[in-house]
Amino acid sequence: MGKWRKTVPLQSPGNDVAGTVTEIGPGVTAFAEGDEIFGQAVPRVLRAMAGATRPSLSTGSLAEYAVFEADTPLLTRRPPGLDVADAAALATTGLTARALVTTARPKRGETTLVVGATRGVGTALVPLLVAAGVRVVATATAADADLLRALGAEDTIGYTDACPRQVDVAFNLALPGDRLAGIAGAVRTGGRLFTITHPLPVRDRDDIDVEFVLDLDGRLGGMREVAELAASGALPVTIGRRYVLDEGPKACADFVREHTTGKLVVTV
Repeated sequence: MGKWRKTVPLQSPGNDVAGTVTEIGPGVTAFAEGDEIFGQAVPRVLRAMAGATRPSLSTGSLAEYAVFEADTPLLTRRPPGLDVADAAALATTGLTARALVTTARPKRGETTLVVGATRGVGTALVPLLVAAGVRVVATATAADADLLRALGAEDTIGYTDACPRQVDVAFNLALPGDRLAGIAGAVRTGGRLFTITHPLPVRDRDDIDVEFVLDLDGRLGGMREVAELAASGALPVTIGRRYVLDEGPKACADFVREHTTGKLVVTV
């Protein structure tokens, strides 16, 4: 895994998964052999990045077979009608987007700014915000603007354009948490700024609320709630590129090095 090889000696990378249960361990009652499941699990070597109370751990999902811990809200059965690749693409993105909306509680008629809207979490978050009745302004390249408008964004701005002013809520999905001054400057007095990136945000203004959102324990709802949203059609799926398993290293490299839209999915 390039520069992370010595720091994080993974056997197999990958957090998101969708597949079929082939065997269950002693005491497992939540699932049975043959169940179609999907969800999120952190490779065991990255245990420090998992939830504190009910961690969802695995041997890494970028593999033909993997082992997952069953006692977690971050794994659930895949609903009928939800394609296996779509389910894999929704695991982390759907969980994170739902946690953001649940935390932010956007009010109908508010204006929101979404920075980093074209990648996985952004393409899941935008339609949820639109469904809540808010106006969405999203960052995008010219090539991705039509996609975001199709997801419901009212307007898009380029990455180097000045942010709009006086927005009610801003979501940072891309910039490092210590580089949010520009986004914070777009938020009106009394507004809210939510971020999902490290390091933890530095507060540049005392007149707005700034919050880091990360729910690895499923306190705000787990994968079952994501499945319900997807099955209802409220959470559409955006897959930018598809790869076969032998192309897994290329998928990882593309994710880090290239501009991507939606999620990258590796199929077996």
